[in-house]
Amino acid sequence: MNEFIEGQFDAVVIGAGHAGCESALALARTGFNTAMLTLNLDSIAFLACNPSVGGTAKGQIVREIDALGGQMGLNADSCLLQIRMLNRGKGAAVQSLRGQTDKNLYHSNMKKTLENTPNLKIVQGEAVEILVEDGKVTGVKTAYGGVLTCKTVVVATGVYLNGSVIAGEWKRSSGPNGFQPANGLTENLINLGFNVRRFKTGTPARIDGRTIDFDKLEIQHGERDIYPFSYLTDGVPENQTPCYLTYTNQETHDIIRANLHRSPLYGGMIKGTGPRYCPSIEDKVVRFADKERHQLFLEPEGGDTNEIYVQGLSTSLPHDVQKQMYRTVKGLERCEIMRYAYAIEYDCIDPTDLYPTLEYKNIDGLFTAGQINGTSGYEEAAAQGLIAGINASLKMRNLPPLILNRNDAYIGVLIDDLVTKGTNEPYRMMTSRAEYRILLRQDNSDLRLTERGRAAGLVDDNRYQRYLKRKADYQKASEEMKVSIKPKDAEPLLSRHGYAMPNGGLTKADLIKRGISIFEIKAEFGGFDGIDDFMLSTVELDAKYEGYLQKGLDQIEKAKRLEEKALPQDLDYLSIKGLRLEARQKLDKIRPLNLGQAGRISGVSPADIAVLMVYLKK
Repeated sequence: MNEFIEGQFDAVVIGAGHAGCESALALARTGFNTAMLTLNLDSIAFLACNPSVGGTAKGQIVREIDALGGQMGLNADSCLLQIRMLNRGKGAAVQSLRGQTDKNLYHSNMKKTLENTPNLKIVQGEAVEILVEDGKVTGVKTAYGGVLTCKTVVVATGVYLNGSVIAGEWKRSSGPNGFQPANGLTENLINLGFNVRRFKTGTPARIDGRTIDFDKLEIQHGERDIYPFSYLTDGVPENQTPCYLTYTNQETHDIIRANLHRSPLYGGMIKGTGPRYCPSIEDKVVRFADKERHQLFLEPEGGDTNEIYVQGLSTSLPHDVQKQMYRTVKGLERCEIMRYAYAIEYDCIDPTDLYPTLEYKNIDGLFTAGQINGTSGYEEAAAQGLIAGINASLKMRNLPPLILNRNDAYIGVLIDDLVTKGTNEPYRMMTSRAEYRILLRQDNSDLRLTERGRAAGLVDDNRYQRYLKRKADYQKASEEMKVSIKPKDAEPLLSRHGYAMPNGGLTKADLIKRGISIFEIKAEFGGFDGIDDFMLSTVELDAKYEGYLQKGLDQIEKAKRLEEKALPQDLDYLSIKGLRLEARQKLDKIRPLNLGQAGRISGVSPADIAVLMVYLKK
């Protein structure tokens, strides 16, 4: 096949899923001539699994993407069917936004954004080779023979690399939802030195909403007194579409057990490693045999379709078994399946081959982002895409990279886990992974990150002015919290809450620490003029958890001392006497940037860090 020059660019992004979209936008918006290569324009920002954005820990990630100047939060807000706050009964550190979105509208709105972004060209085609000369990226070649020359590449191929869709005894080379797979790039990645492995994920059936008996189900409404994903969005929809709750039962489980021999998961047809935290229904029935039922959520796919997504009933069982199984569920006795469930296997890489910038250690200018790095989830993918795109842009501008630490953001935890510890299964972000989660709440994402996004060139004037207003309001409200209240004035409020008269004066912050709401304090004593309720809630949380926050800040200061001790990238770990063999091998493979990262590598002990510190002093 004759080669030809498709175009000359600064950057090429391979893939147009959630990671690819954020990377391409970050590069183009910071002034670089960018091409986004996708197998099919109809799959841009496609929600291949659940029609939702956010969720536990994922809501925090979306708000962080938005605070840095990314697009996911804005796009989700533009097509919300419903939005709720998860874990309201628990502490603020684990509360997370989750929004149901219109699947087709999410795709079309993101596609429109990309098409109308200056410096960005979208090209339909399959990447088969990343061109490299003298250890540096020079371009990308397509299956059609087109060459896109460039200085940097972001690989964001999602689950399309050698994708195989499986249901029962049936298996076909395919991407999700019938889109074509990318079969030409894996061999090239191996030749470039990547360690490639096989992961698996899956999706449930979509059923016709007209055949569901909703009267039998528990309804779940959205919330209106709530903030949206993006700091640029004013409010949430007034009219929201409900979701519904139901459960599997013993009959469902009996059908699954009777057909395990036909399951590709247990029959050996599926070789890839699946996500532990989002297992298929047959896996749940086997692993949790004592459970009498499993919870299912029925979620609308969009405002223009009758399709309903059955969250919690992902499977790769044969179609005839699926039909029996679904019809045992309360409310689904007459259901008609419009799209059957399936599992999908795909190739991905070992993320410990990457720097914290998400640049590949062996090739200058080559970045990877999203599910190719071993993660699962739209939000985790978009976060990596944004960071990869920002760092590719900063590199071309000869500016320092953007590396978020574990105390900066959930995104920092995500990337540090991937590049330092690696993952043996599809990685999913959870609040428990973030040791500083009380600091990393979703309500304060802009206060933590918008300055970083501005410095990277991605936060525009409109967003920045909104941020400065919120920052000023935060500072004003924080000062108001220090205002003292005389004991005689505080006595009525305290007695209503069962507190004795204090010996001395109390500040408004002291009242909050006694469990009194900031809104009640405002009504009783005034103040906080011109500050909206969402900012008041942020200030209230900071006062309520002041002790925990200070303890976290103290731990961060200690950790910083190790993070600031840089490790030379040409350090010969294998020759350092005193290091255990496992530590030498792990340090040589990961090549951490500093002592802090070195200490988080699995297999490197505190004693090994002490040896390194002594060695560095010498």
